[in-house]
Amino acid sequence: MAKTVSLGTAAWYGDGEMTLTFPREWEVLVHHPRTPPPLRASDIVAALEAPVGQPPLREVARGCSHPVVIVDDLTRPTPANLVMPHLVRQLTDAGIDRRRVTIVVGTGSHGPLPMATMARKIGEETAASCRVIGHDYRRDLVRIGRTSIGTPVIVNREIARSDLVIGVGGIYPQHSTGFGGGSKLALGVLGKASIVALHYRHAGMAGSHRTNNSFRRDLDEIAMMVGMRTAVSIHVDERRRPVRIVSGDHVRYYADAVAFSLDAFAAPPPGEADMVISNTYPMDVSLTFARSKGIIPLLNSRPTATKVMVAGCPEGVGHHGLFPFMDAPRFQRQRALFRTAVWRPREVPRKVARKIQATLPYVSGRLGMAIGGPAPDRLPPIWLVGATGPLPIRIPGMQALGSWDRVLARALEEQGEGRPLSVAVYVCAPLQTIDLPEQTVHVSGD
Repeated sequence: MAKTVSLGTAAWYGDGEMTLTFPREWEVLVHHPRTPPPLRASDIVAALEAPVGQPPLREVARGCSHPVVIVDDLTRPTPANLVMPHLVRQLTDAGIDRRRVTIVVGTGSHGPLPMATMARKIGEETAASCRVIGHDYRRDLVRIGRTSIGTPVIVNREIARSDLVIGVGGIYPQHSTGFGGGSKLALGVLGKASIVALHYRHAGMAGSHRTNNSFRRDLDEIAMMVGMRTAVSIHVDERRRPVRIVSGDHVRYYADAVAFSLDAFAAPPPGEADMVISNTYPMDVSLTFARSKGIIPLLNSRPTATKVMVAGCPEGVGHHGLFPFMDAPRFQRQRALFRTAVWRPREVPRKVARKIQATLPYVSGRLGMAIGGPAPDRLPPIWLVGATGPLPIRIPGMQALGSWDRVLARALEEQGEGRPLSVAVYVCAPLQTIDLPEQTVHVSGD
């Protein structure tokens, strides 16, 4: 009997299911998170009624006239639509007309969103009754000062004029700050100069899960400067269902929220598996973010393993203004090196060395071919499967395959047909924290 593995796919666009079937003699090891059962609506209400280190929001909001809620965008799986009706009710209990509640979807440099897309995030009812704005990091901004280490704080105009700022987001592994959520929600409503300074002046963009870093401390200060002193944080399971929620003073509860992620989503590295499958749900809204958030298991597999990325990509390639994947403007690499030279000059030699090291095999191979030698051995690409959105034919480092059967055929070609294969499956790779001594890969993207 064949072995099957069911995976979530296409976050925010149906949240469907994809089934992978393996030959029965293969050894298939599936890494699931260890999360509690999904929450009920009453659990969400209870968390809002018992915030950490603060009274309930209805008491905090009394006397306020211009509350603003920062919500993370669709690149994050936070089911804000399940929280917003209860949060808005707390604000109306404080005497605030819901039409005076402004919701800013914190896109950072991910690009503007149409109203229909933002309504997916916050729910149709909330979108229809409150004022909803998608942040644009290039316009409608106000400079409010600098942090203690000199980072310019340029923020969305609505945030600057608010008398109460509330954050709603999730706690997910993140390359620059260890984990997202908490004060990092403020990054989503900053201007370009602030976002660039944060990413290029702080070391540690290497995938570590440590949150005691200068980037996080700078963000904590920025969150205080913009007035975000209360937040709702949600953990989801492998099918994007909420399993843990906490509200109140995010500075006080953040460490516990990260500890939950590190425990519930811990997973071992792929080791010597012949085939490694990274399911990028529930951060598979686009190829740009599926690759950025879900590639870690593949980068840490053995070089000759068959590498597979499952990604729905309902929005196609997607966009990241600071770390573009396939729509990079001319001189993007040079611009990034220049920014590093300005903010962290000591790292420039290391970046140049890494670039040369990556280029040498290609150059030596081309020279060998020029003098009549054999073509260089090339490792196979990452096989991309499950995409429903429009993607280009050529994708750097990847090749899209139209069916799971074609993926299996490629695996047999690469690994040989004479023996059963060992397979490691990461069912929600962007949420899982692989236990590595020290993360050595650098995957750009935020």
